[in-house]
Amino acid sequence: MSTAATRRTRAFAVALLPALVGGCTNYQPAPKAFSQATIQPYRLDSGDRLRVNVFEQPSLSGTYTVDQAGYVAFPLIGAVPSRGHTLPELEGMIASKLRQGFLKDPDVTIEVDRYRSVFIMGEVGQAGQYAYVPGMTIQNAIAVAGGFTPRAYQQTADVTRKVNGRIITGRVPITDPVLAGDTIYVRERLF
Repeated sequence: MSTAATRRTRAFAVALLPALVGGCTNYQPAPKAFSQATIQPYRLDSGDRLRVNVFEQPSLSGTYTVDQAGYVAFPLIGAVPSRGHTLPELEGMIASKLRQGFLKDPDVTIEVDRYRSVFIMGEVGQAGQYAYVPGMTIQNAIAVAGGFTPRAYQQTADVTRKVNGRIITGRVPITDPVLAGDTIYVRERLF
């Protein structure tokens, strides 16, 4: 190889190096709304299973699931829109509908019996769908999925979540909290 060709090859390699290294660190951080969603009241969505108790009404009390359309099918009053609502909001809606000709003063309480799943993909031992546990961090979720593979990037993960009705993806540290319904993607490290 000639001296001029060697210089061109070196110049090309030097020019390419910032692009390669920049790809390792150049990303958009998660938007502010992304992290604020972790401190907001829990919002219901499809797949959540609820334990509803109507005081002194055992025939109305029971376990109900938020369906794919975002509704809970409730006796006497029919489908109640649930997606995007908090538990106190849903309690109020059910009590209000029961007051309309069914019960004089219903006392409704609701708890989440089972949260919707989280999904873990990428460089983990066993990718898949896993049960969400309140207080779970990304690191906890990865541990449930069999831990990191030897090729995993272990500092951050890409998380996709629904925030205010929009689906947003952000890169966050593995110490960040997980929300029910999140999809976690562990990237492969480059070096």
